[in-house]
Amino acid sequence: MAPRCWRWWHWSVWPRTRPPPARSTPSSHQQFSTQEQTPQICVVGSGPAGFYTAQHLLKHHARAHVDIYEKQLVPFGLVRFGVAPDHPEVKNVINTFTQTARSDRCAFYGSVVVGRDVTVPELREAYHAVVLSYGAESHQALEIPGEELPGVFSARAFVGWYNGLPENRETSLLQLAPDLSCDTAVILGQGNVALDVARILLTPPEHLEKTDITEAALGVLRQSRVKTVWIVGRRGPLQVAFTIKELREMIQLPGTRPILDPADFSGLQDRIKEAPRPRKRLMELLLRTATEKPGAQEAARQVLASRAWGLRFFRSPQQVLPSPDGQQVAGIRLAITRLEGVGEATRAVPTGDTEDLPCGLVLSSVGYKSRPIDPSVPFDPKLGIIPNVEGWVVDVPGLYCSGWVKRGPTGVIATTMTDSFHTSQTLLQDLKAGLLPSGPRPGYSAVEALLRSRGVRPVSFSDWEKLDAEEVSRGQGAGKPREKLLDPQEMLRLLGR
Repeated sequence: MAPRCWRWWHWSVWPRTRPPPARSTPSSHQQFSTQEQTPQICVVGSGPAGFYTAQHLLKHHARAHVDIYEKQLVPFGLVRFGVAPDHPEVKNVINTFTQTARSDRCAFYGSVVVGRDVTVPELREAYHAVVLSYGAESHQALEIPGEELPGVFSARAFVGWYNGLPENRETSLLQLAPDLSCDTAVILGQGNVALDVARILLTPPEHLEKTDITEAALGVLRQSRVKTVWIVGRRGPLQVAFTIKELREMIQLPGTRPILDPADFSGLQDRIKEAPRPRKRLMELLLRTATEKPGAQEAARQVLASRAWGLRFFRSPQQVLPSPDGQQVAGIRLAITRLEGVGEATRAVPTGDTEDLPCGLVLSSVGYKSRPIDPSVPFDPKLGIIPNVEGWVVDVPGLYCSGWVKRGPTGVIATTMTDSFHTSQTLLQDLKAGLLPSGPRPGYSAVEALLRSRGVRPVSFSDWEKLDAEEVSRGQGAGKPREKLLDPQEMLRLLGR
């Protein structure tokens, strides 16, 4: 039986063996000839979803031309601004993306805000197909009293701060200025981002000096007095969202010791026997860390540790508590929860009891969130996605989506790669089936005229490579892979603008 409402169709839940809803060839167009013409395609967003989409299209269609639009001056999205600085191996995908951008059938246009500088309908007029791959640039609000207090930040903002994300073209560095003079920090959420943030807070600064962390952030971290970080989750150990790699890094973090309550893991040994292997290995590591006595070497290391981190389970944020003068966070009130339901339906419900946890810094890591990009594009605010069937935006011919804006902010870069390939496949199948407009389309030449008339001057990929060389040069003196440029105005000056 077909879904009752098209807004809920989504590639991740639509059975792949079942064909998507019937779609007719646009009556005003003849079937697109894949042999004779050059499909003009544009991708909005230059993170992993955008580049993987472009890569697949170029590889599987010998004549396709792909233009990538990006609101930042520089490419690579979450790989540059989201991946932790101490995870350089994850950033190696930039090499692949660079090869894609250097193709003579691909062009990059940075510093172009789609929805403001050019609209989606204007892009649809200029191209045979448009793919929205702009990710999730916002965060889920806590929606609790005190959330607006100084000392409360989203993990997204904190990650952007230490990774050098310019919030927009009018300001230089995101004006986060976190105060790390407190003893205790609380992170709400138990995913990989939460562990990234905890790890950066607790890593000895000298271990970060050879990474691409910004010098401004490193300077603040050198002065940090944070000694304890609590990572708080609404549910229990079985429901944590982080992966074993990130957990192992926390356990082995120099100068720190874990704080885990063995009572939280009571009875888990039998329950994990039937779990899938990755989840089982993760739970076994948690269990060993919480319940087994460490060996002599590890015990000696923990005794010398000056910092600590801990996992608090069955706790849901209820209120951020202010200092007596109301000018700063002083703690957080947590509702104690219990679990109801089984499997994926397990949810945390409050017991009625609460607990106050003193702290001077609260970081909310309860999820990223996509925003609508243009009034002409359908958007589901509840799911935070563009309604789609395997990447095709429902009821909008020639419009597609990939990545987090397609499926929600879940998974790792490899997940996004597979997801983006699926969208590209859908687009190419539609092209072959004659579901896209026929006849030539002007592509960037039409958009260029619009941008020029609006005073917008895009940044090319060769421009980026000049900025890249400057960053690498600045980093060499300090033994870093690069020293990131933070100020868009400085970037433009370096480009002779």
